[in-house]
Amino acid sequence: MKFETIDFSILDGVAVLTLNRPKTLNSFNVQMHEEVNAALDRVDAENKVRCLLLTGHGRGFSTGQDLSERKFGPYDEAPDLGHSLEVYYNPLIRRLRALQIPVLCAVNGVAAGAGANLALNCDIVLAARSASFVQAFCKLGLVPDSGGTWLLPRLVGRARARGLALLGDKLSAEQAEAWGMIWKVVDDEALMEDALALARHLATQPTKGLAYIKQALDAAEDNDMNTQLDLERDLQKKAGGSADYREGVAAFKEKRSPVFSGK
Repeated sequence: MKFETIDFSILDGVAVLTLNRPKTLNSFNVQMHEEVNAALDRVDAENKVRCLLLTGHGRGFSTGQDLSERKFGPYDEAPDLGHSLEVYYNPLIRRLRALQIPVLCAVNGVAAGAGANLALNCDIVLAARSASFVQAFCKLGLVPDSGGTWLLPRLVGRARARGLALLGDKLSAEQAEAWGMIWKVVDDEALMEDALALARHLATQPTKGLAYIKQALDAAEDNDMNTQLDLERDLQKKAGGSADYREGVAAFKEKRSPVFSGK
């Protein structure tokens, strides 16, 4: 597929997916959804991909849905937004979270609506100092989607989640970092350099082990302690049988840097 709304490349084990509709602040239309999905197909198909980096071109990361696609019928019939979530946004979020590799997001500008929650569903989020996060749904009479109502209380707590969702105030990148919503704020000019360096590092690490870490942390959101202890036991058994574990132990004994294969 020839991409028109995104840029996509794979180099040194890192897949870089860049949203590329800068004139609309990288808002999503149907074509962008289809192209992002096709890029993720390539990520799944390429065994050499061991980290995904998601970012955007221009002044914004993404402002979510392109509202120019939201058309009311001749008798003022409302568009079926539930259908849009079922067909496009929910599968994208589920697929992103299910990837068995680290998913890194570099938020280069405003991340609003579904664009904010797309970023927050990634494993590690870096943001430019000028970036911001906006739960803009309430301004349109809508509900935070793309996992927003699940994510926000877990990231920032009940009180802050309700304030962000009910008021729709812009949250600066620095405040998002202070609240534990994202991993780190970096200077604008350093964002991509730092993000690529981190992505390349993650691409050299024990990929299966990192996937098990993601699985355990996701499950911990709902498990009680005993269930989580059992899951840790089961995942540790799988991790202990990996080639990367053998390499890590051998490198430790030989006092050298490990060379992980991701297997």
